[in-house]
Amino acid sequence: MAHLYRNRQAGMTLIEVLIALLILVISLLGAAGMQLNALKYTASALMSTQASFIAYAMLDRMRANSSGDYRVSAVEQVSPTVTGVVGHDLSEFKRNIRDFGGETARGEIAVIGQQVNITLQWDDARAGKHEGDSGAFTLSSRIAGNAGVSAS
Repeated sequence: MAHLYRNRQAGMTLIEVLIALLILVISLLGAAGMQLNALKYTASALMSTQASFIAYAMLDRMRANSSGDYRVSAVEQVSPTVTGVVGHDLSEFKRNIRDFGGETARGEIAVIGQQVNITLQWDDARAGKHEGDSGAFTLSSRIAGNAGVSAS
């Protein structure tokens, strides 16, 4: 009887340890990959949220200054000769866009009758997309009376 127990294995082999270690490493790499994707998508969601804040702030400025002419096909085209409240609002809008999205970010304000469309575009490569892919946010709203369109 004593002879039977002598050949019995008393511990784990090196191969079993290596296989367990390999499984652990693969699991940890998968968890790290999921964490990186979560960070990318969180950054993209943050950009969309900031864009909505900027667009809603501009819409509030337009409603507050209902006699101003805010029709601008692209914020980059705002001329330095635009003065007063409208000029200040548009320059703040342009600065906010640049601060949030960098030099490649763009903004447009379209006013057709009482319908206002504010569109922001930015480089969204941080979301794991290809270089040059852009994120976009469009706010559409109706404004009362002739807000956003000049009387002249």
